[in-house]
Amino acid sequence: MEFSVKSGSPEKQRTACLVVGVYESRRLSPAARSLDKAAGGYLKNVLKRGDMDGRCGQTLLLHDVPGTACQRLLLVGCGQERELDTTKYRNAVAAAAQRLNETGASDAVSYLADLHVKGRDTHWKLRQIVEATEAALYVFDQLKSEKDKVRRPLRKLALGVTDKKDAANAQAAITEGQAIAAGVRLARELGNLPGNICTPTYLGDQARELAKGRRKVKATVLDRKDMEKLGMGALLAVARGTDEPPKLITLEYQGGKKGDKPVVLVGKGVTFDTGGISLKPGAAMDEMKFDMCGAASVLGTLAAVIRMELPLNVIGVIPATDNMPSGKAIKPGDIVTSLSGQTIEILNTDAEGRLILCDALTYAERFEPDAVIDIATLTGACVIALGSHAAGLLSNQPSLAHDLLQAGEAASDRAWQLPLWDDYQGQLDSNFADMANIGGREAGTITAACFLSRFTKKYHWAHLDIAGVAWKQGKEKGATGRPVPLLTQYLLDRVADK
Repeated sequence: MEFSVKSGSPEKQRTACLVVGVYESRRLSPAARSLDKAAGGYLKNVLKRGDMDGRCGQTLLLHDVPGTACQRLLLVGCGQERELDTTKYRNAVAAAAQRLNETGASDAVSYLADLHVKGRDTHWKLRQIVEATEAALYVFDQLKSEKDKVRRPLRKLALGVTDKKDAANAQAAITEGQAIAAGVRLARELGNLPGNICTPTYLGDQARELAKGRRKVKATVLDRKDMEKLGMGALLAVARGTDEPPKLITLEYQGGKKGDKPVVLVGKGVTFDTGGISLKPGAAMDEMKFDMCGAASVLGTLAAVIRMELPLNVIGVIPATDNMPSGKAIKPGDIVTSLSGQTIEILNTDAEGRLILCDALTYAERFEPDAVIDIATLTGACVIALGSHAAGLLSNQPSLAHDLLQAGEAASDRAWQLPLWDDYQGQLDSNFADMANIGGREAGTITAACFLSRFTKKYHWAHLDIAGVAWKQGKEKGATGRPVPLLTQYLLDRVADK
């Protein structure tokens, strides 16, 4: 999709389709009022007939509106004016994009940035139009022999602004939005690929592709022998049951000064999770290809950072493996030694994500990080607690947790903080090792984070459990690309605070 900026009055825009908002009770947005004045009250007369009332996501397509230069006019419902928040705004933008793509108009001008969204400026609204439009039009069909083709898809979208001051800053918003949308798209593509294609080796190749030809980016992929030399007993224990070679992938971006401490993003990369010997139920097991969405979000975030050339040092670390049952697979009751030297009694082989992450978190120490954030589809308990709306957040540093929560709000990619109290640590006690890898049914998301916290004593750390937000089920089954927007916003905020 090609995005640009258009300034000036909406009625003067020569385009295949113009997009403006309508609030509930048929109240016109500023751009719609300007059009209605030029059209001699035409829009108000149409709305009086009851064709739409402005409910959020409603659309109405009009042709040859008098007094305007556009071929078509798309009215988009935005709900109650005072209740237009970030979620409803994105929903309105997405509805507009989907309807535009069906009209046969290959280009359009959107004036949805003139809507008032509580607490949001024009920069935010313009960026959200780019991100939400790209997300709404995303289709994963690369593995279909026959693809559904739109007759004349939307190819160009200009973002209309009436204030010249906004026009001067609009390109920066578009650049950010396109970078984040590209990162989300990469994360969705990787998540949607099946496990027989998106293997640990494939993820390593994707990291190398991101680094290819870029002076500031370096990719390193360690194999089983390298990890054995390091002593990554927890990660290799999970990989024991699979024929697919495990990988430890590192992608280093140096956009900041040489001595600046990096932010390290650690992404869980279980490219298919059967549960191992603690085998999962067969129903919906196909969705366990999404168990590498943490890894996908790390690559997606790095892709956005590279595209924006942020003046930061950011490192992605991805432990990648399948979790399969076989004669070589780990068994409940097995004890392994992690890279940190701590021993772990494996009571459930389906709690494998924390095993590969704990070695990656110890490995992250070598980069002397300013902060480490791990991202993982870690616990079903998080889905029960927070559903599909918010990622779970736990941290050993209050300011880091605060910054991530704020970034999630700003990016419309929210997280919710859960406690990381020492009271929960006792649930991980083992009679035979330093700790068990599970803490029982109670507070499963918290005890999983408690486990990881034992490997993060040397730096500021936060954990994002994305089990509920990384993919959708049902008719819309597929990866979402979350939390790429949250992570990218967090990094953008760090740049702004410098």
